[in-house]
Amino acid sequence: MKEFFYDETGKLSMKRVCGLLCTIALCVTMYHNSFSPADEAPSDVLVEAVAALAFGCLGLSSFDKFTDRKNKTEE
Repeated sequence: MKEFFYDETGKLSMKRVCGLLCTIALCVTMYHNSFSPADEAPSDVLVEAVAALAFGCLGLSSFDKFTDRKNKTEE
């Protein structure tokens, strides 16, 4: 599990850390909302923004992984 947070060069990947934290926050929020009244729910825009941030961070980490291989093969 520790290797998930590091990129191919062995450095800590903040995109992966932020993506995982956003995913955890989104899951906790959605779980909490299933037991709370509708008037206490966070705004839809906020939930969508956190989901987009998690998707973006984790997606960019994946994109970097594939482009890094392409750059190595070109050299």
